[in-house]
Amino acid sequence: MDVVELHRRASEEFVRRVTAIHPDQWDGPTPCTDWDVRALVNHVVAEERWTIPLMSGRTIEDVGSTLDGDLLGDNPADAATHAAHAAQLAVTEPVLTGATVQLSYGPEQASEYAYQLAADHLVHGWDLAVASGQDPRIDPELVAGVAAWFKDKEQLYRFGGMIADRVGNGFTDPQDELIGAFGRDPCWTQAHAAVALLGEAFGRGDVDAIMAQLTPDCVFESTSPAPDGTRFEGADAVREQWRKLFDETSESKFETEESLVLGDRAVVRWRFSWLDPDGSPGHVRGVDVLRLRAGRVAEKLSYVKG
Repeated sequence: MDVVELHRRASEEFVRRVTAIHPDQWDGPTPCTDWDVRALVNHVVAEERWTIPLMSGRTIEDVGSTLDGDLLGDNPADAATHAAHAAQLAVTEPVLTGATVQLSYGPEQASEYAYQLAADHLVHGWDLAVASGQDPRIDPELVAGVAAWFKDKEQLYRFGGMIADRVGNGFTDPQDELIGAFGRDPCWTQAHAAVALLGEAFGRGDVDAIMAQLTPDCVFESTSPAPDGTRFEGADAVREQWRKLFDETSESKFETEESLVLGDRAVVRWRFSWLDPDGSPGHVRGVDVLRLRAGRVAEKLSYVKG
């Protein structure tokens, strides 16, 4: 498949994903932990809006900040559709004539830029699908086209910090292999997002953010007193325990060491550190066994190394 067709079909697939998003899903989490659904779509629309001036020979300095901020307005699906079609038209001639474009890292072939855009549309289309409960399967021809291009680019992208570490190796499914190469877990669900966001909130000591990832009827079992700990039921009781923990512990910090999500269950290894009243550091390492429901944590059972 030539890159013009690859770009067109990848952007059309992305638009199809956008138009299927329900109104109550725009602030939902995505595999890109820094972006909710709306921010992710805005990112791709910005790329499409940038495509037009860059493919016409303008520079990043020429465009400046004119495409910063929200580009979706009141109708994100329409904004994404119009931006995609305009970008498709802008790609064809520069690629066919072998033009050069000016990117952030310097001059580049228009065809290479088109491959980058096609890959971004394809992977972010998968992000949207799993974030909004759509069928995540991608057209196998598009997977093959992007995978063939990316094979020799993966290490360069990772060295440049543009993608996360590869997830898994040797997948039998070409789509899973491609998604893993781009630093995503092919098995990602909203439960993965809840576990990640919960860990980040504990790392900041942000009780409001912690509670946002829990169900109203959540259950927490603490690690003390030995041997069984104490059980707290309901959001109010659980909130109070964590408020006290952070308020009464000096320089407290939670760090996630590893997490594993399998369906509605998760296991998280963590390290909790603090300063004693005399200024000496202390820490414990432990494990949480979590149960999830509808993308939130319903049960958190904590255990520490004795």
